[in-house]
Amino acid sequence: MSFTTVAHCGNDHHTWTNSLDFYKKEFEILGGRLDEIAQKNNSKEAMEGVEHFQNQFLIQKNNIDELKHTVQLHADIVAKQAKEHAGKMETGLTIEHEKLEENINGLERIVNDLRHEFNLFLAKWM
Repeated sequence: MSFTTVAHCGNDHHTWTNSLDFYKKEFEILGGRLDEIAQKNNSKEAMEGVEHFQNQFLIQKNNIDELKHTVQLHADIVAKQAKEHAGKMETGLTIEHEKLEENINGLERIVNDLRHEFNLFLAKWM
């Protein structure tokens, strides 16, 4: 079994958790804006857009919850190994850490794209 220092993880877990919490709160705010649109516009086109974004916000909030859970599990494993192995963790955990980072970055791209798409929708219907 090969070990490496937990410094490879740095403060990533904490940073990722904060980012995920921020995105989830942002979707709550965007959902409120969506409710405003639904109240002011009852055309079929507007309501289709409202439904689309309601679904997307729900999906992304679920993705955030799942990713946050995975980050927490990974952080717990790293902390446990650091405690048991004098600040070291199994090298294989760095691969998992890199995959988590890819997942976080992918979610951020999705959030940014969705935010942009929603802003265009807002401009049209507000």
